[in-house]
Amino acid sequence: MGEQNVRNENDPKQLRHFMKHVLEDLRALEEMLSTPDFFETNIRRIGAEQELFLVDNAWRPAPVAEKILQAVEDEHFTTELAKFNIEANLDPVVFGGDCLRKMEQQLNGLLDHLRGVTSAIDTEFIMTGILPTLRKSDLGLENMTQNPRYFALNDAMNRLRKSEYQFQMRGKDELIVRHDSIMLEACNTSFQVHFQVSPNEFAKLYNFAQTITAPVLAAATNSPMLFGRRLWKETRIAVFQQAVDTRNPGLELNNRTSRVSFGDNWLQSSILEIFKDNIARFRVLLGAEDIGKEKPFEKLAQGIPPRLKALMLHNGTIYRWNRPCYGISDSGKPHLRIENRVIPSGPTVLDEMANSALFFGLMSGLSDIYDDITEVMDFDDAKANFLAASRLGLDAQFTWIEGKVIPAQKLICDQLIPLAKRGLEKYGIDASDIDRYLGVIEKRVTKGTNGAEWLLASRNKLQSQGTPDQVLAAVTSATVKNQKTGQPVHEWPLASIEDAGKWKNNYMTVGQFMTTNIFTVHEDELIELVANLMDWNHIRHVIVENDEGNVVGIVSYRRILRLFGRHESKIDIYSSAVSSIMQKSLITVSPETSTLKAIELLRKNRISFLPVVKGKQPLGVVTERDFVNVAGQLLEQILRD
Repeated sequence: MGEQNVRNENDPKQLRHFMKHVLEDLRALEEMLSTPDFFETNIRRIGAEQELFLVDNAWRPAPVAEKILQAVEDEHFTTELAKFNIEANLDPVVFGGDCLRKMEQQLNGLLDHLRGVTSAIDTEFIMTGILPTLRKSDLGLENMTQNPRYFALNDAMNRLRKSEYQFQMRGKDELIVRHDSIMLEACNTSFQVHFQVSPNEFAKLYNFAQTITAPVLAAATNSPMLFGRRLWKETRIAVFQQAVDTRNPGLELNNRTSRVSFGDNWLQSSILEIFKDNIARFRVLLGAEDIGKEKPFEKLAQGIPPRLKALMLHNGTIYRWNRPCYGISDSGKPHLRIENRVIPSGPTVLDEMANSALFFGLMSGLSDIYDDITEVMDFDDAKANFLAASRLGLDAQFTWIEGKVIPAQKLICDQLIPLAKRGLEKYGIDASDIDRYLGVIEKRVTKGTNGAEWLLASRNKLQSQGTPDQVLAAVTSATVKNQKTGQPVHEWPLASIEDAGKWKNNYMTVGQFMTTNIFTVHEDELIELVANLMDWNHIRHVIVENDEGNVVGIVSYRRILRLFGRHESKIDIYSSAVSSIMQKSLITVSPETSTLKAIELLRKNRISFLPVVKGKQPLGVVTERDFVNVAGQLLEQILRD
């Protein structure tokens, strides 16, 4: 979660004061590294952080994390950026024996406890990389957790960026979103794993982590959609990078690095290379009230490891996919960790532990084959593999060691699973656990069904059986239902439309059934164009926009018929602009408007069409025909019951 007692550093003098302590911490770490015995080196530990979404009985985000944390009364749980997210932190365990099984058992126990709390307030939690039912309207600051760190971070990033965030992605569908805060980051949840290493092996093992990140991610992808659009197999990767990107638009060609990155080069010798690069490339965002109280060199003189609070606070605002971490163990000795952040949350605890076993096993297994991975693989290939895995998942082609090109599925099954098995055996992991976890990976990859593929297949099956929101609710509900069974995702049946639940949960607001594939025209367009649009697409209303994309009017089919029939002398239908005939006095609704309220507006104003807007931007439309369809769904449900 990071340091909470923070402030947004905007004053130049305070920025210099904080940077002074960052540099002092860096020098202290450098001195510590010159004496490796100062660190905990004779033990390897692993750990994990589980991030979750909270959803209500309509399978929509439920901003109730604070209420749940008060009720759960367990320090393993903590807040996340959004009120509809929550995090569970596992205890670190020594890497060996039944450590993987212990992690799984602890996580299942924590989630069982959480489920008891959430069920009491008619809420569920879900393990998924991106919640399918999430909408842009859920990402307002009203849903940001009331924590000074998050607001300070948001203010600092907005100050550096000096403009709105623009998120753009293309997969099977295309998505372009403008946003005014870092809340876009709250779209993502992950299962972050930690691997403790000794200082003298950090560079070697960090490079291994960079190498294996792509195939591990390809096997684990679980986030193929955002706002209903089919994008990358692991859309989280692009979302996170763009959500906290402080580079000003238009300056992409100056080679500045995003605060979320894979990196640019192999490490040569030390963790210090990363921290120095972070300091050189990225401005300070946050300070803390007690920075400067700890004197790291005085601590070292006393043989006490310093916390290096300033350096770690700065490091916590830079999000490498393999992030270096410094901490102090219960033994009182400092240690170093590699935190892998690419594995998505879900689909089940077993799937997550299988992904972790593959990562941990490869981290160990590569050491037996390669002393220096940089001698047999180009960094640019490792980085390109990561991007390919993010986009294509198991369909990716990788440029692997010694430049060999190999499909992801073949690489994982033929080379990496056996290598991971040897790596786990090397540390004495129980044979039955190795077979269980790596067996899940082998079956999942062989079948080609990870979480992303299951979600897409379910969505494609259902797209003609209900509204877009109903389909997304169905796959979300089915995910929760299947997670409770504990069966890995490759054994799940596809979602059914009945999983969406009763009609009332799918039609409570207009945003749940509005038509989003809409046609609009500019106010300066020809009237004749509007008439043709209506004829070609069999629609009765067209929204009119201005240069800013704001709704400024509508044109109805009835208005066009009257115009053509009466040949109004002042309007030339073949040369006049839409603005000359559009209706400017509009009644609009938001996606959150209740269905009953929308029906009331239609009746009261004797209209048959309502534009759905966010601010002044068009999101969709609802018509009388939509309400007839809703009534049909209700009648069918009543008769079935």
